[in-house]
Amino acid sequence: MISRILKKQLLDDKKSVLLLGPRQVGKSTLCAELSPDFTINLADEEQYAAHLKDPALVKRVTAPEKIKVVVIDEVQRIPSILNTVQFIIDNNPQKRFILTGSSARKLKHGNANLLPGRLIVYQLPPLTYWEVKDNFDLKKALVSGMLPEIYLNDNMQDVLDSYSNTYLREEIKAEALVKNVGDYGRFLDLSAIKSGEQINYSKLGSDAEIKKDTIRRYFQILEDTLLIHRLESFTKVVSPRRAQQRDKFLFFDTGVRNGILKILHNNFSTTELGSLFEQWIILQCVYFNQLRRKNWKLSYFRTDQGDEVDLIIETQHKLLAVEIKYTQNLKKTMCRGMNFFEQVVQKPVTKQLVYLGKHDQEFEDKSTALNFEKFLLQLDSL
Repeated sequence: MISRILKKQLLDDKKSVLLLGPRQVGKSTLCAELSPDFTINLADEEQYAAHLKDPALVKRVTAPEKIKVVVIDEVQRIPSILNTVQFIIDNNPQKRFILTGSSARKLKHGNANLLPGRLIVYQLPPLTYWEVKDNFDLKKALVSGMLPEIYLNDNMQDVLDSYSNTYLREEIKAEALVKNVGDYGRFLDLSAIKSGEQINYSKLGSDAEIKKDTIRRYFQILEDTLLIHRLESFTKVVSPRRAQQRDKFLFFDTGVRNGILKILHNNFSTTELGSLFEQWIILQCVYFNQLRRKNWKLSYFRTDQGDEVDLIIETQHKLLAVEIKYTQNLKKTMCRGMNFFEQVVQKPVTKQLVYLGKHDQEFEDKSTALNFEKFLLQLDSL
């Protein structure tokens, strides 16, 4: 059994919680570990139909005084149930609700009452490096990803293929989020290919033969359903070279991205693994920021002349420029983008090259190189 980082926080918090995350990241398993007194699973069609037909049912089934902690799974299926939850919390402060959802979009567009001041919102990612570090397998993380069922078991490619293609294509279609299934299918393949790259909406629309505005809407759907993360461009520079302003999008899990493209059984080239490694490191930083509530601003940097830094972590007082290399051999030229970035910003910059090698190194320009595992373990000291 893997102990999730959020478990202690959820046990320590006494307020009610909205726990968001894509399907299969382990929300229900985590909630079960909190030993709730009563669970309502709206993914179960029988329970869903009962609560949809009778909005007051949740009030009756949770009424007994002995029921202190209540879990409601997949709450986005009936957003209006949150109004009743608010009534219960306001009139029974001793009761605590743990609500889970896999679609912020459904809550947002269903005009859901997110119980301001009564709910703490958390996001649960797939497994992270810190949760599995004692038995970490980098190649498995890059190729098959870190959804718990996939990562903790062998030969699960068929399950991942089903997740990537049945859920991402069929369920989003079934929820009436898209009308033209053919357009959406082409978009999904192209968005997976472009994961971790700058997005040119016009060019992507031309390649997919889809209108630019529709491409933007499809990206918003993936973001609202928690399937991708947006990485904005860092533009606060003083430089004759223009900082590009295109967004990057990363699929929430590298294995899901590979599953969409049906390349789970391929022998990946070093270049392909390098791209997956960069995306995976950035995702770990995204998840660390969310789980530890660091409130860092994450971005990337690229100029119109090609000066680039893979990841910028901006804290209140400083900037960390991170260059990510899938190699054990270092060259001074790998620090070029970070050195340029340091010259055009007004905050102190720490320059960190993250790579596969085991030895720490420091260059003359004050850039340092760290093994990727050491880098991740030291994130908390930022």
